[in-house]
Amino acid sequence: MLKKAKAWAKALKRDIVALWLAARDPRVPLSAKLVAGAVAAYALSPIDLIPDFIPVLGYLDDLILVPVGILIAIRLVPQELMSEFRLAAEQRSGRPVSRSGLAFILAIWLACIIFMVWSLKKFF
Repeated sequence: MLKKAKAWAKALKRDIVALWLAARDPRVPLSAKLVAGAVAAYALSPIDLIPDFIPVLGYLDDLILVPVGILIAIRLVPQELMSEFRLAAEQRSGRPVSRSGLAFILAIWLACIIFMVWSLKKFF
């Protein structure tokens, strides 16, 4: 069972990099690029939308949202291109980092903080 989980995690990591490559390829349809880019940016972002220290919810995005997003994005990318991207992802030595994903997550957190401060001002 542990062996299966490790193989699944390795395949997910490869598919994230493959989707990152797909989002930059001109042969991929625009809708697939947008979904693949969003999923890859979020998965490769150094911070999570829901931090892992929050019980249950912290791991919800890692265990459910990211894999479901990957499955949806893979279905949108043409199969022959996805095979090519997977091969290229396996040959890459390092994992890319998504600065745009980081910026997006930070923008969401900033908007939440601003909203909370604005809401609390009404009470004081």
